[in-house]
Amino acid sequence: MKLACQENQVPGDSLGEKLSNLQSWGYAGIEFVGGQFWERVDEINQACANSSVKPSTICAGYRGCFLDPDPEERQIALDDSQKILAAAGQIGAVGMIFVPLFGPPRLPDLSPYADKIELEKRLLTEVIKILAETAAAHNTLALLEPLNRYETHLINRLEQGVEIIQAAGDPPGIKIMADFFHMNIEEPHIAESIRAAGDYIAHIHLADSIRWLPGYGHTDFKPGFQALAEIGFDNYMALECSVLGDPYVDLPQAAEYLRAQMP
Repeated sequence: MKLACQENQVPGDSLGEKLSNLQSWGYAGIEFVGGQFWERVDEINQACANSSVKPSTICAGYRGCFLDPDPEERQIALDDSQKILAAAGQIGAVGMIFVPLFGPPRLPDLSPYADKIELEKRLLTEVIKILAETAAAHNTLALLEPLNRYETHLINRLEQGVEIIQAAGDPPGIKIMADFFHMNIEEPHIAESIRAAGDYIAHIHLADSIRWLPGYGHTDFKPGFQALAEIGFDNYMALECSVLGDPYVDLPQAAEYLRAQMP
């Protein structure tokens, strides 16, 4: 298990300075966020060439919506995502994190043929096939993220992410991302859910129960980290949370705290 941090939480006037700070604090990876990510490939490769801190993942950055009734919106999401996946391969990242849909359903209810949820699942399986094929072609992954019920209605738990991937034919090029903040809300037992998902998990997001840095809330990370070790997880775990204090103090402390939770 390797610690990473999202770029926008790291202090520094340049990417090189951010990488230097992360390296000195014991982080191994950096997660990127933002639109038109493909324009940063050269910058990132140059900066990371001389650093032990490597790109972990790209968090979204696409426009549009995969499950919108407007085909133009769906195509924008696919086009942007395919560009980001190509860029992810170019920088050697694990993959691109994506959320199928935020909020309530947008598709119409076509009962008795299919209700909104059934239509969404059928459409999502086709989206997964496209993203997986693109990711595999670029030696990277599309990473499906389950979110809590207050942010999306569709994929809330790890098992639901696994089920929809299996419904799409279990293609290479797609895995799931497990976020401790969302799991704290949705999973009956975080460690058991991680064990059940097994090697479908290819990336982790870390945040405490209140979306602050780990150690500031009531989430017990040790059982989840133990379960990750048991399934052989050795990829990145990236901080996606608020840093309320001085990042020069809080980020190294967070790394120390998290290492103490690992088996």
